[in-house]
Amino acid sequence: MFGILKSMFASTDNNELKEAIKNGAFLVDVRTPSEFASGSVKGATNIPLDKIPGQLAKFKNRKSIVVFCLSGGRSSQAKRILEQNGFQNVINGGTWENVKKVANE
Repeated sequence: MFGILKSMFASTDNNELKEAIKNGAFLVDVRTPSEFASGSVKGATNIPLDKIPGQLAKFKNRKSIVVFCLSGGRSSQAKRILEQNGFQNVINGGTWENVKKVANE
């Protein structure tokens, strides 16, 4: 059980994240619209977690995709949904603050 939780909330590889952002990754904030409106990462698109299955077309032909949220839980679920739909270029950026920090380095 601990292994499952650990893998769900594993720390993000910021080197991989930094490289993806540098190369123009599609940044997706999976929080609610009101959370997104309160602050996010510059250039990010808001696609709430529950809307992802109906928005898969927006992810097609993206070199890399970075999903993020408030704590890393919803972005972990978003990554899993995308991978189950054939997307293999997905990075869980964890928290939006982490992604913002890496994007601004």
